[in-house]
Amino acid sequence: MNFAWLKRYVPRGIYGRAALILLLPVVFLQLVVVVIFAQRHFEGVTGQMTDTVLRELELVMLAVGTAPDAQSVPMAVEARAGPLDFVVTRANRPLPDEDSMLWYDYSGRVLIPRLRSKMDGIEAVDLSDDDFVVLYIESVHGPLRIQFERRRISASNPHQLFVYTVFFGVLLSVIASIYLRNQLRPIKRLARAAEAFGRGRHEPYTPTGAVEVRAAGNAFVDMRARIERQIEQRTLMLSGVSHDLRTPLTRMRLGLSMIDEEDAAPLLADVDDMQRMLDEFLNFAKGAAEGEPEKVAPHSFISAIVEDTQRTGRKVTLLPPEGAGEGIVKLRKVAMRRAVDNLISNAVRYGSQAEVSVMLSDRTLRIRVEDDGPGIPEERRDEATRPFSRLDPARNQDKGGGVGLGLAIASDIARAHGGVLRLGESARLGGLRADIVIAR
Repeated sequence: MNFAWLKRYVPRGIYGRAALILLLPVVFLQLVVVVIFAQRHFEGVTGQMTDTVLRELELVMLAVGTAPDAQSVPMAVEARAGPLDFVVTRANRPLPDEDSMLWYDYSGRVLIPRLRSKMDGIEAVDLSDDDFVVLYIESVHGPLRIQFERRRISASNPHQLFVYTVFFGVLLSVIASIYLRNQLRPIKRLARAAEAFGRGRHEPYTPTGAVEVRAAGNAFVDMRARIERQIEQRTLMLSGVSHDLRTPLTRMRLGLSMIDEEDAAPLLADVDDMQRMLDEFLNFAKGAAEGEPEKVAPHSFISAIVEDTQRTGRKVTLLPPEGAGEGIVKLRKVAMRRAVDNLISNAVRYGSQAEVSVMLSDRTLRIRVEDDGPGIPEERRDEATRPFSRLDPARNQDKGGGVGLGLAIASDIARAHGGVLRLGESARLGGLRADIVIAR
């Protein structure tokens, strides 16, 4: 059977699902116990007690039949059935048209049909009083009103089982929920630590909880330590190589300054390219976690970046803000500025102009950079975000080559903020569209 439709009604969180697993059996067990008690025990006991009262009522009606007239009916009943404690009086017409009972009277729904089916002449049954039963019966001397105690025909306090069942069911469910919450707290802590690490933050975490949760926590701690060591080693290696190469580059630049300017120009251009590549290596080595997250107003932040870029002579336009969202977003300003600068640099390098826009909603921040360049084919967009990947067919390398780290750095920074870098085709300019999308 296909239960896919049921997924939309099932809680999404682990606590909700665990609570559902806990509560469903408890509720089902309570319902089964209540139904079995009501049908097999309570209804049976009520029926047996009703049959006993019916036999006593037959004796009362025989006593009524022996009375010479209506006035002597109470005395005749008292003489023959006095110990049965029935109060028999004459009833005034008109008699009640229908039976009456309280809305929660479960036993009344059992005994009224049984009284009517076993005894003839019953006009109405009044159960509006919890302590007494009143019958209106037609007899040979006219209508009679017969009253007796309710405890003789139904079990006393029939609601106690239901109250106890519900009370202890709720009590045990609350206790189990508290215990369940304590057991699930280490899993939530592990999830928060893993999410924080995915966003580039190191949140203190100590494995606790059940054996399985501790094992998963220890595995996460070991994995995080290995990844941090690898990142540190990569950063040290790239930083060391880049810094070491600056010295020979400086000597080459000094040496070229001694040569004729016309002959040294091509070599100086190569040195500048090498210097720019080293700067990109250093940016990549710094990683996406540079600085601490701080509260930033996205519109003014991007506006400042665009103004700085325009002062360098690049043709960059800031479009009007989009979205109905307001407020601030936590960002690493230095890393995010580097990511946006890389996207804008790529846009103006491979196209003639770039447009930048910011869309802020209640749940999402999107920073978009579009250009009118050749773009990137859809099948190679994933490759474009890999480090040191250069797509010669998709980009004009004559306008300034790179080492293939611009989009990789932007992608790493987006992931460090819990977001993603999406590449597509610009509908406005026809070139590449690069979106940094971050959840608020």
